[in-house]
Amino acid sequence: MRIDALALRMRPRAPLEAADLGARLCQTTARSVYACYAVAYLPVLALAIASFEIAQWLPIVLLFWAKPWLDRSVVFVLARAAFGQATTVGDLWRARRDVWWRHWWLTWTWRRLSPWRAFTQPVYQLEGLSLWQILRRVKQIKSRQRGSALLMMLAFLFAEICLVAAVLSLLWWFAPPNEAPDLLTMMFEGATFFTAATFASYAIAVAFLHPFYVAAGFAMYLNRRAELEAWDVEQELRRAFAA
Repeated sequence: MRIDALALRMRPRAPLEAADLGARLCQTTARSVYACYAVAYLPVLALAIASFEIAQWLPIVLLFWAKPWLDRSVVFVLARAAFGQATTVGDLWRARRDVWWRHWWLTWTWRRLSPWRAFTQPVYQLEGLSLWQILRRVKQIKSRQRGSALLMMLAFLFAEICLVAAVLSLLWWFAPPNEAPDLLTMMFEGATFFTAATFASYAIAVAFLHPFYVAAGFAMYLNRRAELEAWDVEQELRRAFAA
């Protein structure tokens, strides 16, 4: 691998230090990341909102379950950004078949339950392997890294919970004096409003925080590849987003 072709400053890192690098990568490429992320996120959000009439709990479940599919657009942008290539919505649209529909059934089923999803997603999306090769490769990538990947996931999970609670707390912060709603009353007597407010808070948290989670896992993947293959990752990444 030609290290000088990387926009990232690659060096041996501890896994969680690599996760910090991913967050920084997401920050520096935020315009491309969030523009492409919005193309996938907004239709899912609209579908989730529309499902509110079916069941009040369904919007949150749909948005939660769609996260692995949303990951794919972010990984596409980050894979290009790792080599200093900007990504537009047009680039994403031209690559939509590989980005959105490849391994579609895996993305919407058992991949949702993987606690190492962000760490292993680039294997599924970028390496161009068959399913059986993917399973062997994921096992290799996760070797001695499961604990760090799990800690990273838990850190973002707690951050997401805190952000949801912070947004939801605005109902109390901006309530008129002496008219702050009672939590128990809202949960039981105003259940519809409380559920809608909780979903809105969750949607805001996912919109803002999820790309950083994906980026952290992506950087941990790059770091692991560097350890395993002495930096020999460039050509496979280039093929992953070649025109």
